[in-house]
Amino acid sequence: MNSIRFRSIPHLFLALFLTFAAVETSSAQGEVGAAPAVSKDGVTPGSSNAGTPAAAVAPAAGAAPGTGGGDAAAIAAGDALFKNNCAQCHAVNDVVVGPALAGITKRRPISWLIPWIKNSSKVVASGDDYAVKLFNQYQKQQMPSFQLSDQEITSIVAWVTSQEGSGASATGGGAGTNKDNPATDTKLGEGGEGAGAGQYADILLIVLVVVLIVLVVTLVIIANIMKDVLRGRKDLDGRDVEILEQRFDWSKLYKSSAIRIGAGVVFTLVLLYESVQGAMGIGLMQGYQPTQPIAFSHKLHAGEHQINCAYCHTSVYKSKSANIPSANICMNCHSQIKTESQEIKKIYRAIERKQPIQWVRVHNLPDLAYFNHSQHTQVGGIQCQTCHGPIQNMEVVYQYSPLTMGWCINCHRETPLNTKGNAYYNNLVKLHDQANGGAPFTVSSNGGTECSKCHY
Repeated sequence: MNSIRFRSIPHLFLALFLTFAAVETSSAQGEVGAAPAVSKDGVTPGSSNAGTPAAAVAPAAGAAPGTGGGDAAAIAAGDALFKNNCAQCHAVNDVVVGPALAGITKRRPISWLIPWIKNSSKVVASGDDYAVKLFNQYQKQQMPSFQLSDQEITSIVAWVTSQEGSGASATGGGAGTNKDNPATDTKLGEGGEGAGAGQYADILLIVLVVVLIVLVVTLVIIANIMKDVLRGRKDLDGRDVEILEQRFDWSKLYKSSAIRIGAGVVFTLVLLYESVQGAMGIGLMQGYQPTQPIAFSHKLHAGEHQINCAYCHTSVYKSKSANIPSANICMNCHSQIKTESQEIKKIYRAIERKQPIQWVRVHNLPDLAYFNHSQHTQVGGIQCQTCHGPIQNMEVVYQYSPLTMGWCINCHRETPLNTKGNAYYNNLVKLHDQANGGAPFTVSSNGGTECSKCHY
């Protein structure tokens, strides 16, 4: 009888292992390709439309003050301005906190609306009959003052006029919609088709793993049955019996000096790596999620209700720091909404005691690093999610990004600088293109990785 070989079985196990590894790798690559722009280092700049950049709210040149109407540019500008400043309290065809705005140009002329929007308290104090009636009708709820130009207010009115009678679509939207781009007209944080593809890839991977496990178990059972059958045969020669009865000597592994040295080297390297990582992680607060004195949900406010970030953090586009909102901003809505909530009553008590709410700071850069918030949001057009992650999905805010120097430098190296329409950069871009063969002109190209940019 020919010699029986069992060496093919280890080869089969090896092939199964390699197949599993290949499937897992391809699945992981598919998920990376289909996933939203949120990565371990934060959301890719420009990947989210939450928070309208300041450029989008610039007044349109075509707006005609005093008419209440305007061309498409004026209406588009009014749409962005409405979302940023008005949508939290007003809708076009529905009463929210304040009155519905449909027909506003028929009720009041634009010459009355402009001073009212800029400073409603002043108009009420002047004794204007309509203003006083409106103030009393809505439980003396004070509308905030807005530092908007006449042209910007006219653009808002033009947009409101264009939306009259359009139903639910004229609620003003929020940070999570983009009417100019239907492809992005989804709530923030929804993965869309990409998230669905990622879920199917996960299910497929699980099914393949289960199938492979079943195959391995089946092959082991078959191999044992074959051995039992062969042991009962009488025509086996000596070599066949030797192969059939061979056992692996595990003692040779731990007695081998090469194995011991290799294990020692691996252990030392792992210990050294973990020590270095632990030392580099000192002071790194990624994932920090403190309990706040009031259970404020960004998921509810910024996610479900789509309140623009700049409504509460009013200095996000114009100051070095994004301020923590004061209690009076909360009261713009919560003097009328959920007034019986125990969490809202904490705001009332803070106001009664004339004490600020003791919010716990989450994102905190070291004093040795200079960071200007408005430079990134206003000038750079960076979205909130780029650094803060999917803030619109967070019940309790946590530090999403590491905020380390390396993380910031990588962003400066990868983020293109918007130089269009700015003659200051013309020669710089020209020289850069000549020297770098048309490579993108990034923040780093403009000196964004020099030490003195952040440390001085």
